[in-house]
Amino acid sequence: MSPFMPDQFAAAQNANLRHLFALTNLAFDGFQKLTELNLQAVRTALADGQDNVEAVLAGKDLREVLAVKGNPAQPAAEKAVAYARHVYEIASSTQAELSKAVEAQYEQHNRNAQAFVDTFVKSAPAGSEAITALLQSSVAAASSTYQSFQNAAKQTAEIAKANFATTAAAASGAAQQAAPRASKQ
Repeated sequence: MSPFMPDQFAAAQNANLRHLFALTNLAFDGFQKLTELNLQAVRTALADGQDNVEAVLAGKDLREVLAVKGNPAQPAAEKAVAYARHVYEIASSTQAELSKAVEAQYEQHNRNAQAFVDTFVKSAPAGSEAITALLQSSVAAASSTYQSFQNAAKQTAEIAKANFATTAAAASGAAQQAAPRASKQ
């Protein structure tokens, strides 16, 4: 029996296409969430701008108009930090879902490759020990390389997460420090 069956090849291609469509849908869901966040941010900015214009127009004298201006630095900085946090959460959750899907696909591919090698080894003619050993070591090396890349990607994601948290905290602190200074002016 030959390890190269057309039905198996067609089934593998169908599985790969299903996986591609699943990844595309995950990416599209992340894009949709980001688009919805951006639309909400624009709506909020328009509403805030309208409220400010209406408050300025409602002022009866210069003192009331200047009082409306208040201190926009802190709320604007807080909104920017909140927006960045939402973008990061969307990107991070989308990346995590994509990583899970790719990892599951890789594990399935690895199992299939190992099954192929096992089938090949069982049906290999005498004297092909070098080829079978090469196939087995190639599968093991590919698996080891993938694990190294996966570990590096996880470490990079953790570092990015820590850097984002530090940056967000610093930006929030800077906005809070700027608020009292701006109100004194």
